[in-house]
Amino acid sequence: MRKLIVSVEISLDGYIAGPNGEGDWISSGEEIWEHMFNDLADVDTVLLGSNTYTEYAGYWRSVLTDPDADPNERKYAQWAEHTPHILFSKTVQSIDWANSRIARDPHAEVASLKQQSGKHMVAWGAGEFASTLLRMGLVDELRITIAPVLLGGGLPLFQGIDRTKLKAIEVRPLENGAVILRYEMNTGK
Repeated sequence: MRKLIVSVEISLDGYIAGPNGEGDWISSGEEIWEHMFNDLADVDTVLLGSNTYTEYAGYWRSVLTDPDADPNERKYAQWAEHTPHILFSKTVQSIDWANSRIARDPHAEVASLKQQSGKHMVAWGAGEFASTLLRMGLVDELRITIAPVLLGGGLPLFQGIDRTKLKAIEVRPLENGAVILRYEMNTGK
């Protein structure tokens, strides 16, 4: 059965964005890209909340036509261009990225996708969308990259989550000081 993986980068103090929404602290470099592309080998669908989608789609489409784009960004943009994306929104009426579609009900959509053949699904970003997926019991794995930075405030990773036990399945320390953590969801409280 397909898995839903929530993948996000956070600061050491647990924020996905700084106090003013900034993300200039997010880790980068060859090692991060290498791990990400390895993880994406098992993924064929991307799920996004409406807060992430607009910036995400615009940025990655622009990378495809930017002759000065970073080679790793271009490689990801090419992957994204050919990978189905599902935007979850109750208000957005249309989108113009050919590989994208809108879904209204995360529970019904993800449950149906899990029963279909294919590789795993990844939900990028976090915040409200990831918290909703977790509260609905749809997440099978968390992949969290902890950046070696303290922000002192900002947008927290999870909101409104009940106590949930997780099973650690991998820890990858990186040369830049970041750490990638993989957790399997454990339904026991």
